[in-house]
Amino acid sequence: MEDGRQRVVITAVAPELDGGRFPVKRTPGESVRVEADIFSDGHDLLACRLLYRRKGRRRWRELPMDHLGNDRWAAEFTVEEEAPYEFTLAAWVDRYVTWREATAKKLQAGQSVELDLREGAALIEEAAEHAPPAEARRLRAAAAAAEGQGEESARFAAAASPEMADLMALNAPRPFAVSYPLVLPVAVDRERARYGAWYEMFPRSASPVPGRHGTFRDLIALLPYVAGMGFDVLYLPPIHPIGTTHRKGANNALLCGPGDPGSPWAIGSEEGGHKSIHPELGTFEDFRELVAQAQRHELEVALDVAFQCSPDHPYVREHPQWFRHRADGTIRYAENPPKRYEDIVPFDFECDDWLSLWRELRSVFEFWIGQGVSIFRVDNPHTKPFAFWEWCLSSLKRSHPETIYLSEAFTRPKVMARLAKAGFSQSYTYFTWRTGSWELGEYFRELTSPPLKEFLRPNLFANTPDILHAYLQEGGRPAFAIRLVLAATLGASYGIYGPPFELCVKEPREPGSEEYLHSEKFELRLWDRESPESLSGLIARVNSIRRANAALRFTDPLTFHETDNPNLLAYSKRRGENVLLMVVNLDPRHRQSAWTGLRLPALGLPEAGSYRVEDLLGGETYTWNGPRNFVELDPQRLPAHILRVRPARGTGGGP
Repeated sequence: MEDGRQRVVITAVAPELDGGRFPVKRTPGESVRVEADIFSDGHDLLACRLLYRRKGRRRWRELPMDHLGNDRWAAEFTVEEEAPYEFTLAAWVDRYVTWREATAKKLQAGQSVELDLREGAALIEEAAEHAPPAEARRLRAAAAAAEGQGEESARFAAAASPEMADLMALNAPRPFAVSYPLVLPVAVDRERARYGAWYEMFPRSASPVPGRHGTFRDLIALLPYVAGMGFDVLYLPPIHPIGTTHRKGANNALLCGPGDPGSPWAIGSEEGGHKSIHPELGTFEDFRELVAQAQRHELEVALDVAFQCSPDHPYVREHPQWFRHRADGTIRYAENPPKRYEDIVPFDFECDDWLSLWRELRSVFEFWIGQGVSIFRVDNPHTKPFAFWEWCLSSLKRSHPETIYLSEAFTRPKVMARLAKAGFSQSYTYFTWRTGSWELGEYFRELTSPPLKEFLRPNLFANTPDILHAYLQEGGRPAFAIRLVLAATLGASYGIYGPPFELCVKEPREPGSEEYLHSEKFELRLWDRESPESLSGLIARVNSIRRANAALRFTDPLTFHETDNPNLLAYSKRRGENVLLMVVNLDPRHRQSAWTGLRLPALGLPEAGSYRVEDLLGGETYTWNGPRNFVELDPQRLPAHILRVRPARGTGGGP
């Protein structure tokens, strides 16, 4: 039975995910702001503490919580190491603070406080019994002063000084303290889980020779090209042997022609499965050399993990019990009616041999981690059980804390959120389909607000091999530039599928389709990376700006600002003294202008006065004044400003 003398209630703790089942996510140097409703009966004042520690350590570190009003309390701590942390709360009736406030009110009203001073002295003496010798001497001196001779106000001042308040907070007993019953987890990943620019490309199209299948060696030759654009991660679609049964042809044709390479996502053939390499790409030695050379160019190689098989995969022959069967005994291929994917068979996660299946799939990650890979993009995780991901990813993170997992789940919001809770480090988003100012603002307010921001890290891909949005098809080169700036500045992590993105490839397979004409998913492609129409120079500039400005290394805080033209989207990010204001013309066809309505405090500026803004994209510097300033952007030139905001000279804000 609980002690009935415990009077404090701790409730509505945030962040708290599903009763502490799932951790909130941070990287070293980030803070965790904790809030809670904490109250008691009556009018006594409370002491509230936030307790935190690196998981596995015995001692808690303690922080006082601030009262925000209406019984809401808050404090925040910073995670310092790339390791799990945990936190909890404690609170109690603070007898000393309650005494100090009540006695001060009596003195102010002209009442005698002789007995109150004796009570206060007793509280201080009690604290002295628990204090180190030096602090105990100061406490006992204050207690003696309170009980001594002289004016009551002077005696009270000695017992209620700021020094005494600090000593009492450290040493006073905490009778009937209440501890929050949960210890809440914090997952702390390395910085790349929060920040990075991803470049996706098919290694089989890396060949400089028309019609020849590309190799890892060809890809190594292209590493300076990728690194030169400022990317951090080189992401490769599946690199495994491709099945021949029901192999798809060009433009997703049901029948393949001679020489059609098939889809890399139809994994498995007589040459091997998920732990094998397509022979035309090269050897394991070649792959390890690719990983090593990428590291020399400050690139990490990310691999696609797709848990599905072609009908020719060795798993189908060796473990038929892992697959679903139709009424005639044949293995069921993948379907999303009315679509049929006869070149792919899905696993049956409800089979009787499910535990062996789980272990084998986890071993796929472990195999490639052994080859030097620590970043994985996971295909369609929403078609596999949440319980599998929770088990698989938690066990992998324990053994390999450096690993990062990107969830490719374009599905319902609650499903995407559950996958993020289950352990995925990053998540694809709906950014690809958000093109208007209102919908961009609403969506990113959601992503950067609790509870979502505590556990779902967005990775904003401007395009993918499956998604060529109508905005890009219709807007041409300016549309690609617009989406680049939005992706790279709204999110700390973003990606493009190239070279189609930088070369502004915009032809769909047919009207109304988001599929590319002559998609690389089904064909080898030869790209003119030296095209004068390429956006590679702009991409390099944007990525350089990202690396040089700490504000862009975080997705939040993100503030949207008003404009009187919905075609111009204005938003800002601030990290310490690094303040950036982005203004983007969302109309890829026409010059647009607007007057801004800036939230100056969010920019670290006073409500009135002048300040300087330096366009990191265009190179110009402007002097602005107050919240209203005129902006005009021509999408044919540069569709956006990335403005570094600095107080004007003489305002105390720098040179």
